Amino acid sequence: MAAIAYFAVRIALRPVEAIRVLTASVTASHPRERVTVPATGHEITALATTINTTLQRLDNAAAQQRRFVADAAHELRSPLTTLLASLEVALAYPERTDWPAATTTAARQTRRLQALTEDLLLLARLDTRTPIVSPDTVDLTALAAQLAEQYPFNERPLTLTCDSAAPAHTPGTPDDYERLLRNLIDNAARHAAHRIQITIRDQDDAWVVLTVHDDGPGIPAEDAERIFERFVRLDDARSRDHGGTGLGLAIARDLAHRHHGTLTLTPRTLGACFQLRLPQALTPAPVPASAEK
Repeated sequence: MAAIAYFAVRIALRPVEAIRVLTASVTASHPRERVTVPATGHEITALATTINTTLQRLDNAAAQQRRFVADAAHELRSPLTTLLASLEVALAYPERTDWPAATTTAARQTRRLQALTEDLLLLARLDTRTPIVSPDTVDLTALAAQLAEQYPFNERPLTLTCDSAAPAHTPGTPDDYERLLRNLIDNAARHAAHRIQITIRDQDDAWVVLTVHDDGPGIPAEDAERIFERFVRLDDARSRDHGGTGLGLAIARDLAHRHHGTLTLTPRTLGACFQLRLPQALTPAPVPASAEK
């Protein structure tokens, strides 16, 4: 009976050993290895299917990381090449160089590098999925009104208004929310024709809904999700000097997810409208006067 039980267990666990061997062969250079799913229909089949699904997710994450590194290198190479070429020409022909123009070009490319580096560092911090420790309570109405008053429109005049009926408190960090709103306003300012409208409302006493709506040409429905990918620029914002780094909306969505919210593009007949939904902060119940005494 012991011998029969031993050989029966060995035969039953043979698919598990095959799965172990194939799983051990998965390396960084060969990430697309998959285990063979046995046709037995029991727990071992479920195990093999789960392992293949996990390996597929890891493969997709590795491919996304490689694509991100390649895109980041390409974006960094462009301002560096322009900056280096401008300086080399100025140094080679100093007597014929328009030094104010050369300095202006170098400063512009340096600012691009600084902005891109800060965005990459922020994305690296967001990718760690570090939880927010002891979040504050932020009034989105006050923050949006402050940004509407202070936002600089240097290139062309635009009207930025904030419409809110009451304070809208949500848990989070003020710096993250300010960066999120600035990214949405920056994106709207690049495409708006005349005006940008920020609207804040409470929804069912559970969510705070903030929308940023511009009167620009809008975004095609097929690009509603692609615009949140990293380093994505649509055809009307291809210019790297004026179209941003291609990371603003990706950072805004990551910040929304970090604060347990969502950021989506809502369909509109005119312009683009981004909707930010965040959980409403719980307000403490008022203390009775008798309890205070």
